[in-house]
Amino acid sequence: MTKLSDTQAIILSAAAQRADRIALPLPDSLRGGAATKVVGAMLAKGFLQEVDADMRKGEPVWRETGDGHGVTLVATDAGLAAIGIETEDANPAPAGATDAPSEEPAPDTPTEPKAAPKARTPRGGTKQATLIAMLCAPEGATIEEIMAATGWQAHTVRGAMAGALKKKLGLEVTSEKVEDRGRVYKLPAA
Repeated sequence: MTKLSDTQAIILSAAAQRADRIALPLPDSLRGGAATKVVGAMLAKGFLQEVDADMRKGEPVWRETGDGHGVTLVATDAGLAAIGIETEDANPAPAGATDAPSEEPAPDTPTEPKAAPKARTPRGGTKQATLIAMLCAPEGATIEEIMAATGWQAHTVRGAMAGALKKKLGLEVTSEKVEDRGRVYKLPAA
């Protein structure tokens, strides 16, 4: 499901409850520039669509076009799908839509498979590379030894092992207590 703000979800939910899917009126708390920004984002994502307002039926008007006509906002099938509502008909444009359905895929539909993310590898000659080399050695390294080699403080060494090595690079850092050395950290041999 697409990630929506609370305001966007409220607007789409209200529109889904109306037979004509009109998204107006907007919530009372949304006025002026904030309303324009939220609606602009929803139009760009294809969740809402501007259609000619039937002023004889008393449809609410989002904006006037300048020639005496008004435009209202209607939730699209993509907008309803974003809140988890499947539409019965396969018609992507509601009745009265000014735009013909396009042959282009929806904006959030992948057009081609995405390549797998590139594996992270540290640059040579950096403190992180020094840390990895020390941990790959058969004897491993203690916090104090790493501090001396990198110039880091103890909390930085622990943070680098937990964040950069474990989380970002996905390396498994092991530790064991060794007599006369204290706690020794190692990376398993590749």
